[in-house]
Amino acid sequence: MASKSRPTQLKRQRERAQAERRTQKVLKRQEVRANKTATGPRGPGDEDPDIAGIIPGPQPHPFLDDEEVNLDQEKE
Repeated sequence: MASKSRPTQLKRQRERAQAERRTQKVLKRQEVRANKTATGPRGPGDEDPDIAGIIPGPQPHPFLDDEEVNLDQEKE
């Protein structure tokens, strides 16, 4: 009969850990919401930080040198 108490204790530990994770997530969500409201929306002239500095059109190859890119273009 003593063997039945061990799984119960493990279950309680798991449930406590889950409850702790839930409370941490709630706190993190509240913190994110507070930061969003504190900063406010971007203005109409502000640039989106995700796409800042991106130029439309073909992009240079990130792994080739300029000379290798020119050679590849001449072959085509």
